[in-house]
Amino acid sequence: MYLKEEQGKWLSGEMLSNKLAVSRAAVWKHIRKLKEEGYIIESSPRKGYLLSKVTDLLLPDEIREGLDTGVFGKKDIFHFRETDSTNIRAKDLAAGGAPEGTLVIAEKQTRGKGRRNRIWFSPEGEGIYTSLILRPAIPPGEAPRITLMVAVAAAEALLSLTQLKVRIKWPNDILVNGKKMAGILSEVSTGMEKVDYIIAGIGINVNTREEHFSEDIKGKATSLFIETGETFSRVDVIQAYLKWCENYYEMLRKSGFEPVIRRWKELADIIGQRIMVDVMGKMYFGQVQDVGMDGVLTLKDDQGRFHRISSGDVLLDQS
Repeated sequence: MYLKEEQGKWLSGEMLSNKLAVSRAAVWKHIRKLKEEGYIIESSPRKGYLLSKVTDLLLPDEIREGLDTGVFGKKDIFHFRETDSTNIRAKDLAAGGAPEGTLVIAEKQTRGKGRRNRIWFSPEGEGIYTSLILRPAIPPGEAPRITLMVAVAAAEALLSLTQLKVRIKWPNDILVNGKKMAGILSEVSTGMEKVDYIIAGIGINVNTREEHFSEDIKGKATSLFIETGETFSRVDVIQAYLKWCENYYEMLRKSGFEPVIRRWKELADIIGQRIMVDVMGKMYFGQVQDVGMDGVLTLKDDQGRFHRISSGDVLLDQS
């Protein structure tokens, strides 16, 4: 976009018309569309047009510009001002044959999905709500590895942008100072012997203020803005996430899961800790022995019994 290349400078309508090889009327229509998309553009009959501020919308062109990936985000990007759930939209696209690396992103979700059919708080323009279509050549039993990989990628992205102490909470939450900053929901479609596709969905609280959180999650959730006092470019955050996600996806493909789970354990720091886990209303309390290659947590209770837990909520973390 010429206006972006010369941001802060006046460009005449005639010059833009010549550059684009279109009429002055077509230039004006394009300027009007850009304004509707959130670009702040001043206009003057004598001076022409001046771009004073780039949109904060997560538009495909903004995401692709400067994106350091080979595939993720370089394929189709489906952007919604509002949708029910990016995971729902991504599943429809994947079932229709959308290629790996296809990205669905929304400014707002009305039915954002969390684990156990919970709602993910998705206020307009404040966070990142996105789903990535993956088609890994793995058997169904290895699908949980993708969730752990995405958690590592999300944590690495936040670490690359801030000085915050970011932690992974088993199985799929990203915490800062004990509060949830991001959550992951992976959904899998399988054939008889292999995965057809995986939808890697994530919500990241970026510029949400404390008072904007709903009452049921106040005190439990946090955002980059709350923790740093700074407003972040959501485009920068999604670009960092896609870069790290692709890096670890390639690592998983080329080197196997061992380096991924090793980094996960470093970021989770859960091995050896005493925790309480709620598994569908049944409480388990004990010391974490390991998190296996399948993502299953092994807990040793005070009676010396071992429990393998594939999913649950950690209610008490004494680490």
